Amino acid sequence: MRFVLGSASPRRRELLMQIGIVPDEIRAPDINEDPIAGELPRAYCIRIAREKAEAMSVAAGELVLCADTTVSVGRRILGKPVDAADAVRMLLLLAGRRHKVITAVAVKTARGLWQRDVTTTVQLKRLSDEELSAYIRSDEWQGKAGAYAIQGRAAAFVPWISGSFSGVVGLPLAETAQLLQSAGYKGGRE
Repeated sequence: MRFVLGSASPRRRELLMQIGIVPDEIRAPDINEDPIAGELPRAYCIRIAREKAEAMSVAAGELVLCADTTVSVGRRILGKPVDAADAVRMLLLLAGRRHKVITAVAVKTARGLWQRDVTTTVQLKRLSDEELSAYIRSDEWQGKAGAYAIQGRAAAFVPWISGSFSGVVGLPLAETAQLLQSAGYKGGRE
């Protein structure tokens, strides 16, 4: 079975490689990712992953995997920051408190669509002005939901996590492996 990664995220490709999967092709879907007014973070994340998968064409003998990662504080959805000022705003909101990171995964074949989501609770420490400024200057916040990369420099800001570390990075590996198995993927050994 051909494996198509429906994501331009290099982190998702790297995570798949950790469980022995090298995509045959990478194609990122182009969908509107704006939240619907009043939409809760988990429902939003699940919907976006599903819509990404539904937007991808799939041939017989092909499997497409799409995912979405959303950071939330209460009912607030924190997407990817649009600029450095937005990243500062997000990090100040997250600093010194717990928040949720939701990653939804959708797998599509010609036979159907399978979906799973994982929620992880993360606590960021209070950030000094120096820590915040240095992190913003690093540009590591760019393209990251919630303006931080737990697998990078921001690891120093996370004293506590409950749930899937790989889910926070962008793809919960144990759950993804189970989902792929449910969809009939055998790691290219068919």
